[in-house]
Amino acid sequence: MFRPVDSKVNFPQLEKTILSFWKQHQIFEKSLETRRGATQFTLYEGPPTANGSPGIHHVLSRVFKDVIPRHRTMKGYYVPRKAGWDTHGLPVELEVEKMLGFTGKAQIEEYGVAKFNALCRESVFKYLKEWDAMTERIGFWLDLEHAYRTLENSYIESCWWALKQLWDKNLIYQGYRVTPHCPRCGTSLSSHEVALGYRDDAKDPSVYIKFKLARSSVDNLKLPVALPPSDKPVFLLAWTTTPWTLPGNTALAVASEAHYSIMEGSEDYLILAAALAERIGLDGYKSIATVSGKDLVGLEYQPLFNPHDFDVERGRFGDRPSEENLSYEILTPQKADTDLTYRVIPGDFVSMEEGTGIVHIAPAFGEVDFEAGKSEGLDFVQPVDLDGKMTGTYPFAGKFVKDADPLVLEDLKSRGLLYRSEQIVHTYPFCWRCEAPLVYYAKRTWYIRTSLKKEALLAGNAEINWYPEHIKYGRFGNWLENNVDWAFSRERYWGTPLNIWNCSSCGSYECIGSLDELKAKPNLEGLIEPLDLHRPFVDDIAFSCSKCGGRMKRQAEVIDCWFDSGAMPFAQWHYPFENQDTFKRNFPADYISEAVDQTRGWFYSLHAISTLIFDRPCFNNVICLGHILDAEGDKMSKAKGNVVDPWSVLDKYGADALRWYLFTAAPAGNVRRFSSDAVSEVLRNFLLTLWNVYSFFVIYANIDRFDPKSAGTPALSDLDRWILSRLNQLVADVDGALDNYDPTSAGRKIEGFVDELSNWYVRRSRRRFWKSQSDADKLAAYSTLYNCLVTLSKLLAPFTPFIAEEIYRNLVCPVEPEAVESVHMADFPVADLSQVDEKLIEATRLAMTVCSLGRAARAKSGIKVRQPLSIALVKVRSAGEKEALQKLTYQILEELNVKELEFCEGEEVSDRPGYVSAAEGDYWVAVATELSPELEAEGVAREVVRRLQTMRRSAGLDIADHILTYYEGGDSIQLAMTKFADYIKQETLSQELIAAVSPVGSHTEKFRISNYEISLGIKKAS
Repeated sequence: MFRPVDSKVNFPQLEKTILSFWKQHQIFEKSLETRRGATQFTLYEGPPTANGSPGIHHVLSRVFKDVIPRHRTMKGYYVPRKAGWDTHGLPVELEVEKMLGFTGKAQIEEYGVAKFNALCRESVFKYLKEWDAMTERIGFWLDLEHAYRTLENSYIESCWWALKQLWDKNLIYQGYRVTPHCPRCGTSLSSHEVALGYRDDAKDPSVYIKFKLARSSVDNLKLPVALPPSDKPVFLLAWTTTPWTLPGNTALAVASEAHYSIMEGSEDYLILAAALAERIGLDGYKSIATVSGKDLVGLEYQPLFNPHDFDVERGRFGDRPSEENLSYEILTPQKADTDLTYRVIPGDFVSMEEGTGIVHIAPAFGEVDFEAGKSEGLDFVQPVDLDGKMTGTYPFAGKFVKDADPLVLEDLKSRGLLYRSEQIVHTYPFCWRCEAPLVYYAKRTWYIRTSLKKEALLAGNAEINWYPEHIKYGRFGNWLENNVDWAFSRERYWGTPLNIWNCSSCGSYECIGSLDELKAKPNLEGLIEPLDLHRPFVDDIAFSCSKCGGRMKRQAEVIDCWFDSGAMPFAQWHYPFENQDTFKRNFPADYISEAVDQTRGWFYSLHAISTLIFDRPCFNNVICLGHILDAEGDKMSKAKGNVVDPWSVLDKYGADALRWYLFTAAPAGNVRRFSSDAVSEVLRNFLLTLWNVYSFFVIYANIDRFDPKSAGTPALSDLDRWILSRLNQLVADVDGALDNYDPTSAGRKIEGFVDELSNWYVRRSRRRFWKSQSDADKLAAYSTLYNCLVTLSKLLAPFTPFIAEEIYRNLVCPVEPEAVESVHMADFPVADLSQVDEKLIEATRLAMTVCSLGRAARAKSGIKVRQPLSIALVKVRSAGEKEALQKLTYQILEELNVKELEFCEGEEVSDRPGYVSAAEGDYWVAVATELSPELEAEGVAREVVRRLQTMRRSAGLDIADHILTYYEGGDSIQLAMTKFADYIKQETLSQELIAAVSPVGSHTEKFRISNYEISLGIKKAS
């Protein structure tokens, strides 16, 4: 006997019971132990930061991380799954700053770095219990007890070792160059961090600025015709969206081969690209001459803002020393000059697609500008500090750069230098953590020469299997193609400290690769036990310079937290200091999965570090997930109030429903529109359908005391052979899809099968289960459905681990004492392709199509399916299809509730009186609508059966209880009850049909059936 199964199920409650079973019996641990020694399959867990509550997007990535390891475990692999926590970086610091009410680094310094970092350490585990609870609740099996944590000294030491490897390979340097800088956080950001924060709805000024040519340059302007004698000034017209950078302007760039128009107005002349003049629309100006860009090169113009007038220093680029000397200075200070002029330079970066064809160059604020400054020996002016505020004595001094924009324009307008001001909506980078607008800022930063290894990075990517495949050479491949050096140092506090020491005397640098190396340094000071390798304690460690004997002090920066997470393949094992064999067994990973933005984040840092250190990729297969949006297709955010709390979904619908939705709603790489209603629909359409089949089987199997072990090998009907063919086909399809990292296709295949199992096999087999005699046909039906449900439990185990466990433990464990105690310890099903009858599958598919059209024709006519009809006419495409369907005629007759099936050839007979038809492609079905008295009586009998079955449930009768049925009605009712008495009795377990008033104590209801009044009463038989 199987444990009774209620048709009404509370999935969340069921799942909690199963969670208790897993925990009590250590099923996860046993599932690992039973496979220990087998071929290993390795998952790398991308470490989340536990300083905030997990969201629905975290559930998405975690269930996709779970499904493949579960499948591989059932396939016989040993699949260790080590959890990890990312504990450093801006995400943590900003959370603590918010808690303290801080708005910048100065407040942290005043508060004390030690106290601040202590709060950071606490913060990263603030929500750890919530993360653990969510991980457990959704059925993500992970070794949380032995999780790696990036803040541990052992992890930091492994990161130091990695950086020392790069240092020894000359892949680390300190560069003075333009880098993305967050003025709010006060630190550089890497290119992949910048990529995480772009917005395409940024609003900025779009302004055209006039730069006045020096008198000497006007006289030297090479024109085909001389300008008429005039005192009109000549201006170069440039365009920008960052007015705040204009005080830093030291050059204008033109395209040497382009043509530039001299436009005359009533008060001045403007020079701009001829190709863009019409697009800009210069009202009141006409072109009087055209010159080439190379004729403009070398012309001098007056600065918009002479830096010396506003107490801002001016430097000049000189010859660049070799990069081996990391302390080089590349700017030479310049003396004050009241007659200062800047010049026009050539630039191959000048576009003729937008702007004016003249580019404003501010070497302090743009990478292209900075490189132009170096190559052309330009002046360098920095009017902005690291907090993003204007310096000097400008009218807008002290203002944040974006707030200074209107003040800069107001000043220029007052001097007649603003030609036009508009607004533009464009793409602009913001800090990926604090959301402040970034500035591109020239300063010293430490870099990893990833650009030097571009070909190796591309070659390694070619070895990785990406799902979806287009990411490989698309989003990720393009990122690698345009690779720039990794700015990996951060002017912050809570992170892995940069392991580079600098001599205050001779300027030399040393990179420390281990604690032993550090402890061996001469005259070591500041190393305090117990050791904490974080700021400010590590800042106090000093030792003697090996070159001059001076004092070596650590560089103040910490490193990019993306380096931390990218080092996890080895740092989680404290490699190479211990666990070398363990590392080798777990490297590279067979599988990783995260959202698509990690192509710029964790996927990239993993790939870059592994390639630079180990000369190979560190993961072989990756599922790249699309983002989750709300039901309207908008990004979820707390500000919009459209964030979905995963716990609300889990508590209402359960983890299996949520998991199934996430797997099947869209292919892995596609965007998903999420709503609770969508999860509810999945629960109704799939999980409840499966549950109803399971409940149906258990109820009737228990009534008939079906024993799978004594069933033997019964003779199978066509219906049995068909569903077993589909079952084995399904096993092959699901296994293949999961082998190819495609849970969506696998899930949808299962969904289709369950629909066929419920709505074709079980419905077509109901009478086989209901009939009282236990013959071979009934045994075959039980055996077949049992086989399907047990196999489904194993196929579903990686996807919906809870309902799979419930079905397996109830159907398998009671009858097979030698069976493993959990479906997750069982072997994954293996398809028996010899049982797949392709012709039968195709014939049944045709039968389903015919029945679908027949039901559509019935719906047109308004005749219910319970009302038998005399005949259905069917037209198919070929004689072969006709022959295949003829073998399944009995199934079609039952499904359509018709007495006869006739195949038509030639023209359709849709206009024949008394018929209603439906068609799809080459298929056509018509049903006769005329009802004989006998057909009408049978229809009444079927309707009576339906009402009696509903009454049985309302009366609280058990499904096996026999009843006495009482009825009152006219002649038509009497005819139906008499003529079809045996049918009614069999279907409703009625011992007698009694034409009499229902006795006291019976359950009585009145109905109208086919316009006939009937009173029905039922009473449990004694």
